[in-house]
Amino acid sequence: MKDFGLVHIYTGEGKGKTTAAMGLTLRAVGREASVCLVQFMKSSETGELLSLAKFPRVTILRSSEKLGFSFHLDEEGKAKLKTINNGLLKTAIEQVGNYDLLILDEVICAYAFGYLDKDMLFRFLKTKPNHLEVVLTGRGAPDELIALADYVSEIRKVKHPYDRKIAARYGIEK
Repeated sequence: MKDFGLVHIYTGEGKGKTTAAMGLTLRAVGREASVCLVQFMKSSETGELLSLAKFPRVTILRSSEKLGFSFHLDEEGKAKLKTINNGLLKTAIEQVGNYDLLILDEVICAYAFGYLDKDMLFRFLKTKPNHLEVVLTGRGAPDELIALADYVSEIRKVKHPYDRKIAARYGIEK
């Protein structure tokens, strides 16, 4: 795809971080790139995943285990979530030679709340293959990840239907 890959961060409180990463996935696939999409902290089926699963150049790694929201988990659930996330990251790292673009969706949340081996992610970002483009999404990107990134986009919420108790809708938010 290209001679060298850069690191992107999509962060902030606004809607659209994952959607931006999915858009980049579509752009890359349209240019014959191979993409690995890893979803941390999410297990629900979404419209984006249903669409992207139809592309042979896209590999999706995620847990099918529904643990619920992380802030509702007991210590055992938190430990299980961390094990799942570490396994996903390890698998992605082992397979990066097969891909041009690696999307680590919600990895920032997993990193910030301790549901991921921070050292493993940090080492990977510092030593990633030169060809690999990497995208990290999630709220509250910490300074140490921002320092490693080449692109940082902050998506700011101005107004959101959830503030009026309107739940996520099929085809729009999920």
